[in-house]
Amino acid sequence: MKYFISLIVFTIIVTAQPNSITSFDDMMTSLKSGHNVNVVIHYAKTKLIMDGEESEAPDAIGGMHINTFEYFAKGTVRNEKAFLSCSETVLINHPFYGYVFNYAKLRIYDDNSIEIIAQYVDPKTYEIKMDEKFISEIKNENNDAGVYLFLN
Repeated sequence: MKYFISLIVFTIIVTAQPNSITSFDDMMTSLKSGHNVNVVIHYAKTKLIMDGEESEAPDAIGGMHINTFEYFAKGTVRNEKAFLSCSETVLINHPFYGYVFNYAKLRIYDDNSIEIIAQYVDPKTYEIKMDEKFISEIKNENNDAGVYLFLN
């Protein structure tokens, strides 16, 4: 009986763990099959580009679901690589900027590279108050990249 209870607890722990997605192809297969994909970004493990200069990325973590997206095969829009594009905008109250739209756009490429655009936008004038670009890759067993994908 003790063995049986241990087996049940182990099964619950293993099945409760999120399934990692470690490549563009696996992500596309999941999305095409109707599965939900979550993105968790560890910004400190990315390259931050501001005003064309590389800066130290903040020690922050963000996340979003890939809900509405578009996929573009290579050459569809004069693109050299196939990619998926998705974005999300939420209204936040920032301690310095006050109420702003927090806009995040991901472009995930077929070579597993990722470009993240993060902006704070004034909700009345649409003036961009903050504009950052982060570069990373999909986290897998061979790298310490900053963008984790999970099957939900």
